[in-house]
Amino acid sequence: MEKFERYIFTALCSTNFLVSCLLFSKITREQREPYMDEIFHVRQAQKYCYGKFNEWDPMITTLPGLYLASVGVIKPVVWLVDLTGKVVCSTAMLRFINLLFNGGILYLLYLIICKLHLKEKTASRRVLSALSLSTFPVLYFFNFLYYTDAGSTFFSLFTYLMTLYGCHKASALISVFAIFFRQTNIIWVAFCASTVVANKMDETWRTEQSKKKDDKSPCQIPFSVSGVKRVMRFLLEFLTTANHVKAVMLVAWPYVLVAMGFIAFIVLNDGIIVGDRSSHEACLNFPQLFYFFSFALFFSSPTSLCYHRALRFIQNLKKQPLLYLLITGLCLLLVWKFTFVHKYLLADNRHYPFYVWKRIFQKHEVVRFALIPAYVFAAWNFMDTLKSRSLFWSLAFLVCLLAATVPQKLLEFRYFIVPYLLYRLHMPLPSLTRLVLEFLFYTAVNAATLYIFINKTFQWPNSPAVQRFMW
Repeated sequence: MEKFERYIFTALCSTNFLVSCLLFSKITREQREPYMDEIFHVRQAQKYCYGKFNEWDPMITTLPGLYLASVGVIKPVVWLVDLTGKVVCSTAMLRFINLLFNGGILYLLYLIICKLHLKEKTASRRVLSALSLSTFPVLYFFNFLYYTDAGSTFFSLFTYLMTLYGCHKASALISVFAIFFRQTNIIWVAFCASTVVANKMDETWRTEQSKKKDDKSPCQIPFSVSGVKRVMRFLLEFLTTANHVKAVMLVAWPYVLVAMGFIAFIVLNDGIIVGDRSSHEACLNFPQLFYFFSFALFFSSPTSLCYHRALRFIQNLKKQPLLYLLITGLCLLLVWKFTFVHKYLLADNRHYPFYVWKRIFQKHEVVRFALIPAYVFAAWNFMDTLKSRSLFWSLAFLVCLLAATVPQKLLEFRYFIVPYLLYRLHMPLPSLTRLVLEFLFYTAVNAATLYIFINKTFQWPNSPAVQRFMW
């Protein structure tokens, strides 16, 4: 890190933390009591603060990583400054833990960007990209409430950073903390292990293809039936060759140990969910993938959308109409047969997904099918922005993305945080102008959502409690 860049980044970290603290103060004054799921999280954390580690709220479905981390930070601070009374493990004190995670996320994003974009010499683009992503609206909002998202994202990104640096033992150890915050993070642990396999596959592919003198571009894989056959044949040979499997296992064995431990947990727990399982049943909700692509297109629009890319999409449609017709037909089938609507989505009018579903999808039965062309473009845009990545890395990411989205019955934007950040991090670094636009766009969305949360309160007819809108 150059000296000037170090100073700029430090100043931005300090400014970001100061602004976040001011917003935190305002939100905490307006909403002093735990709100929505905070009620369960705060109550459980306070039990841990008082040493009641054998008591568990059955409404909580995640492992106790958030509460253990909170107690691990708060207790030493309380001892050092000799705090007593209600302030110890109060709602505000517990919420502040997520602000600390936010500062860590900004630093991790910067380190990952530096590692992924080594050839980028412009310090301002690296710094601004990290700052912009740290204000990603869905994530940033939950820095001010006592939810698991900030800690889950922090440890997931930390795990991936260690993987990028080749510190696989450290990565596997940190991944355990990520899983303790949210069990589904095992998917991103699998992604980290998959990147190790993908790197080995890339090396083997280049070596084998370079031996063929008639292949002028050994690193390129043609998008055709013959190209798909070549890739499938290569994958089968790679995964059944003892030397290749041994080479991968020598590097990836720490992740295998984590996976074995997670399987043992599932067997002992009789499932992946702890606590209330009735509202978290897995299903094959394939349209969740389409929702994610649309979500990614919306939030990456300042950095991914452009006239030339739209023109290239139209040209692809003209060149391969049959292929896109088949894709559209498959999407129609998946939307028709595999659309599931969770009871929470229709029952709780405090979340934005409720209004997305009510005002778009429930307008008419035809709407969910009419949106398919937009899904196809969003998916194409998603893949086109990642075309600089290797085929095997892209396959690993897509498989993990499927595993993270499709089994979810509930449309919840919080579940898209980690996959979106990984997607955005692996895009080529946008120009400075586009990064400024992205930052301003995220800032505007954050300002709007926080303003609505603070000022646009309402009450239910059968409850005196104040209700607020949130992600």
